[in-house]
Amino acid sequence: MLLRVYVSAIGTPERIQAQRSSGSARLDEAANEAVRGWKFVPAMRGPEPVSAWVTVPITFTLK
Repeated sequence: MLLRVYVSAIGTPERIQAQRSSGSARLDEAANEAVRGWKFVPAMRGPEPVSAWVTVPITFTLK
């Protein structure tokens, strides 16, 4: 699955959109919940952090 995440200048995910679904609504929701709790390193424009979109691949494996 691929998620588009809008990361704020302080590194928090502000918006999350499914770019490509896993095919399972439960897995998609689990991925969204996980990413909501992540802290990102923000994009930089020169010396200043800025908000930006990033694509995050999520891979599920069975154990």
